Amino acid sequence: MQKESTAVLLRIFVGESDKYDGKNLYNYLVKYLRENHYAGVTVLRGLTGFGKASKIKSTDLLAISSDLPIVIEIVDTEEKIAVLKEFFETPGLMESALITEEKVKIIKYGK
Repeated sequence: MQKESTAVLLRIFVGESDKYDGKNLYNYLVKYLRENHYAGVTVLRGLTGFGKASKIKSTDLLAISSDLPIVIEIVDTEEKIAVLKEFFETPGLMESALITEEKVKIIKYGK
């Protein structure tokens, strides 16, 4: 049996070394999202990439930077995502992040 619904997907692009409150930003956000009962979050570590500064970040041992790209994907309702975006205005929290937002269709299988 399948159930369909709509939701919002946020993708937050940060660096592995980005910190907030003395913790890795991605770990801080996962903990916050869990404590605040968000529907789902996944953290993805990139093998290589670059951002605004065009500095290549890579797992290659000879690479210029070991600050690997991190993508945090969050899926929830429009209302919960709106509240989350307000939280992102916390001073110092999202100092160098890029965020994309899109509406998605959720398809759940099983019970």
